[in-house]
This record gives sequence, C-alpha cells and structure tokens, in this order.
Amino acid sequence: MSGDSDLIKLYSTRILALAADIPHLDRLTDPDATVKKRSPLCGSTVTVDVKLADGRISDFGQDVKACALGQASASVVGSAIIGATREQVETARDQLKKMLKQDGPAPDAPFDGLEVLMPARDYKNRHASILLVLEATAEAMEKAEQANCA
Repeated sequence: MSGDSDLIKLYSTRILALAADIPHLDRLTDPDATVKKRSPLCGSTVTVDVKLADGRISDFGQDVKACALGQASASVVGSAIIGATREQVETARDQLKKMLKQDGPAPDAPFDGLEVLMPARDYKNRHASILLVLEATAEAMEKAEQANCA
C-alpha cells in the first residue's frame, strides 16, 4: 500500500492545479520555429512554437499531451518563458535533469517553480515527460536562431 500512498503524494494538489492551468496552449500561426518531442517510454508529446526577438522568446505556444507531471512542467515553463534567453532555457533544462536524476537543487529563477516536481525523482519513468517542454523549447530556439542567421 505504501506504493499507492507515495503515488498519491506525487500527484499533489499543487501539481494537479498546475496541470489544469497550462499557459500558452494556443499554437502560434507564424512561429520562427516549431519542435515536437515525444517520450518513447510513456508516449507523452509536447509541441512547442517560438517567436524570438533580440535573442529572447517574444511569443510561445505549446500543445501538451502528457501525464499530470509533464503538464505541470509545461505549466511552470509556460508561466516563465516569455523573455527567456536560450541560455536560460538550456540552463533550466540541465538543472531540471540534475534535480531529477542526481538529487540536484531546483532550477534557477525564473524556472524555480519546477521544484514542485522534486517528488518525481523516485519515478524515473516520468523524468522524460517532465523534461519534454524544456528540451523542445531549447531545440526550437536553436532552430529559430539558425533560421534567422541564414
């Protein structure tokens, strides 16, 4: 029964509230880049659209088909993403990965809200879903920057 109890704790009220209120769910009609990422383990998918201005995200859209943990991650990222640089997004991605896989601290601001997902450390099968939005966003920003330089 303790496994059930642990799983209930994992899906806390805060995580469920975040999952129910994901910002930027409208896809962009004219993005600078779009990236779709899928977790082969659980099948979660996240599609991200970005517009950049002066090296920062000026507009963002996402389509999230993921578990509550992946949705909560997308919610936190969506709330903090406007104005972020690629360096900030890549740092947050790397810090989130360390938080989940190596007991590292929560990511730096503005993505520090991802600390809500610390209880997921013990659920390795959920890590890929939690990381999808930052991985897709970092890749989309790189694609947009390359397209703007071409």
